[in-house]
Amino acid sequence: MEIETLDDVLSWTKKIHQHLSQCLSHCSSDNDSERSRLLLEYLAEHEKHLMLLLEEIQNTAKNSALMTWCQEYINKHPIVAHEKCQQPFARLTTSEISETIFKLHNDVIELYRFLLAQAGAPSAIELLQQLLDLEEHEAMQMAIGTNQLEDL
Repeated sequence: MEIETLDDVLSWTKKIHQHLSQCLSHCSSDNDSERSRLLLEYLAEHEKHLMLLLEEIQNTAKNSALMTWCQEYINKHPIVAHEKCQQPFARLTTSEISETIFKLHNDVIELYRFLLAQAGAPSAIELLQQLLDLEEHEAMQMAIGTNQLEDL
């Protein structure tokens, strides 16, 4: 997928969350640990929910914001599309699962932060702030849920 505009970034982010949801869900039944299975199922549902929220944002965002170019970041930090479940979540512990998921979320958050700092158009700034807030909030919610599961 070639990423040139914020619309492309949003489509890529949706695909990442959708892929992650499917991968986590698929791996949950193969993990030997009950706690890991519960975590994988929880995270899979959360990723699916996040993908649906991003889809709603993409459908309602201003066209001028979606068509904003963002190649500068992409040229310096290439985005790799994830087409198959590359993480062996079925063999990871809860802490390894969490570390992998939160690293991916932090990468997306850093992308949005950089793009926001570079944005000039008010519509692009508004869209990027909304995306950044959403990703940060959802990552925080996932961290809280993950920590609660660890306490069980």
